Formats: sequence, C-alpha cells, structure tokens
Amino acid sequence: MELQKISSKCPQNSEETAEVVNRRINLLTLHLNPVQDTPVQELELLRCAGKMKAIKVSTETLSEYMRGKHRDIQEEVFAYFNSRPELQTPIEISKDEHRELCMKQLVGLVREGGIRPFRYVVDDPAKYFAIAEAVGSVDMSLGIKMGVQYSLWGGSVINLGTKKHRDKYFDSIDNMDYPGCFAMTELHHGSNVQGLQTVATFDPLTDEFIIDTPNDGAIKWWIGNAAVHGKFATVFARLMLPTHDTKGVTDMGVHAFIVPIRDMKTHKTLPGVEIHDCGHKVGLNGVDNGALRFRSVRIPRDNLLNRFGDVSRDGRYTSSLPTISKRFAATLGELVGGRVGLAYSSVGVLKIAVVIATRYSLLRQQFGPPKQPEVSILDYQSQQHKLMPMLASTYAFHFATLHLVEKYSEMKKSHDEELIGDVHALSAGLKAYITSYTAKSLSTCREACGGHGYAAVNRFGSLRNDHDIFQTFEGDNTVLLQQVAGLLLKQYREKFQGGTLTVTWNYLRQSMNSYLAQPNPVTARWESEDHLRNPNFQLDAFRYRTSRLLQSVAIRLQKHSKTLGGFGAWNRCLNHLLTLAESHIESFILEKFIEAVKNCPDENSRAALKLVCDLYALDRIWNDIGTYRNVDYVAPNKAKAIHKLADYLCFQVKNIARELVDAFDLPDYVTRAPIGVQTPSEAYTQYTQNVGF
Repeated sequence: MELQKISSKCPQNSEETAEVVNRRINLLTLHLNPVQDTPVQELELLRCAGKMKAIKVSTETLSEYMRGKHRDIQEEVFAYFNSRPELQTPIEISKDEHRELCMKQLVGLVREGGIRPFRYVVDDPAKYFAIAEAVGSVDMSLGIKMGVQYSLWGGSVINLGTKKHRDKYFDSIDNMDYPGCFAMTELHHGSNVQGLQTVATFDPLTDEFIIDTPNDGAIKWWIGNAAVHGKFATVFARLMLPTHDTKGVTDMGVHAFIVPIRDMKTHKTLPGVEIHDCGHKVGLNGVDNGALRFRSVRIPRDNLLNRFGDVSRDGRYTSSLPTISKRFAATLGELVGGRVGLAYSSVGVLKIAVVIATRYSLLRQQFGPPKQPEVSILDYQSQQHKLMPMLASTYAFHFATLHLVEKYSEMKKSHDEELIGDVHALSAGLKAYITSYTAKSLSTCREACGGHGYAAVNRFGSLRNDHDIFQTFEGDNTVLLQQVAGLLLKQYREKFQGGTLTVTWNYLRQSMNSYLAQPNPVTARWESEDHLRNPNFQLDAFRYRTSRLLQSVAIRLQKHSKTLGGFGAWNRCLNHLLTLAESHIESFILEKFIEAVKNCPDENSRAALKLVCDLYALDRIWNDIGTYRNVDYVAPNKAKAIHKLADYLCFQVKNIARELVDAFDLPDYVTRAPIGVQTPSEAYTQYTQNVGF
C-alpha cells in the first residue's frame, strides 16, 4: 500500500493479477488488524507513506519570488495605512460613514501618501494592479472606489479620448480634483452593452450633443461614485446624427461622452441631471452607487471621446474603423483592463481568506487521542482537504494573473491585434473562473474556522459580501465563459480549415490529433509517483479533457442547429460550453504554474512550489476523474493512485502551510485576529481584545 512500492512498469496479465491479489491481501490484513483511528496515529502512518524529503522553505526568499518587482510600492501602501490607524476601516460602520471614510482614504493615499495610481494606468499597468491589490486588501470598497476613479472614469478618458482630453483632464483626475463615474450599465441593459438606450443627439446649430434618457429602462444604474462624490461621468450612449431623409437621424452606435453631473464649486446637481442613491447593498457599502437620468443635458461637441469616431462641426461622422461593430469592439477592447484588475484583485481576496483560515487551523486545537493533548485541526484530513487544495489554487491563480497582467501591459504598448485577442480571451476566462472560485472559497474558509469564523473581526463576512459582486460586474461570469467557449470553437474551425492559431490556443494545433486519438492502454495504467508528478502527464491530462470537450460540443452544436437553429442549439449545449471554457482556463492556469515552478531560481522554493503545483494538478484531475474514466484515459488502478497521491500531497503541503501563507507577506491589520500568534493563550488574548472583552 506504500507509495514507493507503486510500479511504473507496464504490467503483464499475470503480474497484474498478482498485484491485485497482493492488494486484496493487504486490505484484508488491515481489516483483521486495524490501525488505531486517531489523528496522531494517522499522521505517523502518512509520514511513512513515501520517501519525499522534508522541504525547508525560506519565507523571505519565496515571498521575494512571489511578489516580484512591485513589492516596494505595495509596502508603501501598507505603511501609509499602518501609520494612519484612523483611516483603517472599523468593524462597525454605517453606510454613510463608510462612504466618507473611503473618500478620505483615497484622497489621503494620493495627496498625503504620494501614491499616484493614475500615472501607471497606461504607462505601467502592472504597477497599477499591484497598488490596487494592496489597496483592496485594506478595504475592498476602497479598492473598487480607486478602480472607478482611475481605471474606469480616468481610463475611459485617456483610452477612448485623444490628446485634447488627456491634456484637459489628466492632472485633475490624478489628484482627485475631478472625481468621476463610469456610466455604462442601464436598468434594462447590463451585459448587452450594444442594447443601451441612452441617446446623444448632435445639434449642429449649437455645436453640442444632447444627452437624453428616453425611458425608465435607460436610467444608468449601479454607477459607482454617482450617489455622493462624482462630478463627471463617462456616459455611454447611442450617437445620433441628424439627416435630411425621412428617418431624421442616423444611429452611429454606442459612443462615450464626458458629461458633468455636479457643479464644481457648490457640488449641486446640474440642470437636467437627476441622481438617485442606490442605497444599502449586500457589500461594498463604502462605494456610493447611484442612478443617473438625463433630461436634454447639453454638452460641447469636444466632450465626445473621439479616438474611434468623431463628428465635425458640420455634423459629418468620420472613423478609421468602417463599421459599427468594429468600432464597438475597439471601444470595449480598450476597457478590458477592468477585467484584468478584477481577476488580479480576486486573487488578493483569496490570499487574505486562505491566510486567516490556515493560520487559525494551525493554531486551533480540538480533540485528540485518549489522555493525550489535543491536536491542531489542520492535522485532520478533512481540514487539509478543505484548505490545502485552496492554498495550492491561490498560488496557481497568482502566477496565472501575473502572466495576464504582463500580457496586458505588452498589449497596451504594442497594440498588436493578435495580442489584443489573446488578452480579451484570457481576461474574460480568468475573471470568470477565479472570481467564482474565490466566492465559493470564502464560505469554505468561514466554515473551516467554526464559530470563530463567524465573528466579524475575522473578516470572512465582509470579504464574502464585498467580493460577491465580482462575479457580476465587468461582465457576468456566465456570459464571459460563453465568450471563451465561442472563441475556442472559432479556433477549432480554424484548425481544421488550415488557418493559423494565436499563442493562447497553440496546443489545439500542436496536439489536437493526439488528444483526440484513443488513449494509450499502457500509459493509462502507469501509476508511479514519478509519472503522476510529471508535469507533462498533468498538462496532457488537462489538455486532453479540453480537446475532448471541444470536439464533442462542436458535434452536438452541428447536430442541434439543424432542428433548433444557431441560438437554440447554443442554449441546448450551454452547460457543456461552460464546462469547456472552464477546462480551457484550468489548462492555462496549470501551464503558467508549471512555468513559474521551472523559473524559480531558489532550489528550496522551487521544491515547495513543485509540491503545491502537483497538488493543484492532481486534485483537479481527481475532482473530474469520471471524465477520464469514461474514455479510459485513466485505468481504475491509476485513478486510485491519483487519489492516494493527492491525499499525501495535501499532508505534505500542510507541513509547510505556515511558510506558504507567510510568503504572501500581508500586514497584521489586513489579516486581523486571532492569527499570526504562536500560542493559544496569545491568540485568546488578542481575540478577546479585538471583540471588546
């Protein structure tokens, strides 16, 4: 039954029979002479289960590799809030107080702390996202408010506008003199941006656009910064040009316009603008979400953000892009940074939750063998299975989103069309996959900490409530996964039509034929530890599943489209398509994790990361073992070996869990009580102080 006895050789029939008999005898022996079922005895058995050497991890070295070149700017953010405890968000705070505190936090960070995120939005996006992660870990409402100000409002001005807009607005957005909003979502249209109903009609007599909300469904809704603090809004509206035919106007599609909404001196709402407060929300109550309605609000023609389309003084429309659909795609393409930021920030939230839950589980003692001390709850296999794969996923997501940020930064500099397509697909998939995983994990972490996890001081409640909307804004997760599936099907058709594939989808060309061939009956039975921990086996398994799902859903779509039409066929296969998209993203995440392990310069850190990477891969394979068994990609004996090894890796990761979570290097006021202490008495003292005893 020991891992080191698992043979890597291909068994002949007689050998296989003998092996089955030996296993059966061993199982019967255990039934007749059972091992005492206590946590301590179980751990002793596991220690003998393999020859894996103990790994010595330097937290500082691993942290340096993890956090990279932007560690210093994050430390500046943490140091500022550590020096200003009055700006740290208290546990109990009203909606209105929280909104004002968030504004003070952001203004203080920019003006007093000297952190200027807007300067990095275009020139160094990786640095901007590093700041956003640190700010969001202090208070997620603050992170979102910063994102609204600089990534959405500011980003729309500099990405969709031209030099005249940058010259006029950049400095005042940067220093918080011009707090603004991003008014895209409407009451009746969120994901379907092309269906927006707000209109901007050009008046050639006055050289102005007239912004109108034609009906209640077109009211701009859930607009951050609108309820209290915003002075401007980037409003997305249909550009209507007057014509001399029977129609009277021509719809040129959705464009973006800068619309002042409050007086710069008095802060009163401007004529024609109606602002309503969206009120108390499930989370993120430090962000002042509001609704905007426009009644014939006039703005200068120069307020059109005209990078992709412009209107001359005499009302003529010009654009370098020939169609409405191309202009729309270009506009949304420039806003993809929001999805990149949400994926990156979601990993930051997951880090906080995993740190709190893991440290608590190492500290908390409960039950134990008769007349012996109680044991740490992380010594229980059930607790390890809750938290250690999650810790492994956190590391995997960290490296995947780092790569995404690097690609996004490269895209902003090169404007390469192929790279733009890759970033669009990756940002959609990673945002959807990671935010969904984090949302589920926050509840798991709360449950793993028992009753103490329900205390507000331990942050799980606020983290869960604040993060929940990450699954919806910047693109509903279900919609985004469908985009990924659609792109996969497009690349699948390209493959069989002899076209070229972009980098993200290369494996579809490189290995599609081998993945779609019948599984090798020899390798399907290999079960040695060396084989199962081989990154080639792991990545091949992930890609095999994706290729199978892609081929099968393509066949199903073709079949159903004959009777149901394209829309009906897509809807009939929708769950299949969502699974395909998730599988592709998991393959990408594993690929980047394997690369990160290989590139780690420190031997001990590399060994620790390899262990964590193996757990991530084998846990995912085991969770979908039915798919692999159904097509005989994995034989029964190999499936058992995968399960057994995944269990063992959980235990091994547990042994270095403290070092792994410490490598995230989060400040104490972010992770809070009762963690980061050495003894239960110290934990109790810190905990009781925080809850007011």
